Amino acid sequence: MPQSLSNLYVHLIFSTKNREPLLVGDIANEIHPYLVGICENIGCPSIQTGGVADHVHCLFRLSRTMTIAEIVEKLKVNSSKWIKTKDTRYHSFHWQSGYGAFSVSHSNVDKVVKYIAEQETHHSKKTFQDEYREFLELHKVEYDERYVWD
Repeated sequence: MPQSLSNLYVHLIFSTKNREPLLVGDIANEIHPYLVGICENIGCPSIQTGGVADHVHCLFRLSRTMTIAEIVEKLKVNSSKWIKTKDTRYHSFHWQSGYGAFSVSHSNVDKVVKYIAEQETHHSKKTFQDEYREFLELHKVEYDERYVWD
């Protein structure tokens, strides 16, 4: 076959360092579009990006030429550098070192889009840690609680 074709969706989740609730106010309104722009620039179109004060969710189409680790690195490094320029209170901003990446079937894309769009409502009832554990269990990801959080 002369062409390489794919249509893979990834639901990426990562938090601020120590889950500090720093993504509030003006920065909250700017960070999600900024992440969308990074996704576009690296050939991983964002389908939906959102989150709350301590973490983000990004549903995107996976590039045929990049690994998930490379994509996460570009998202975190570029957005972290950008956030640090926004205000002196963000000079020591960091994302957590880890992340969760979960495959999404085409038939579930709309459900994940809705889930990401409703993060504020969702997190009025559930912490990030509880949400993340549920994702790990739902996707049958083995983990050691001692090493999940930073």
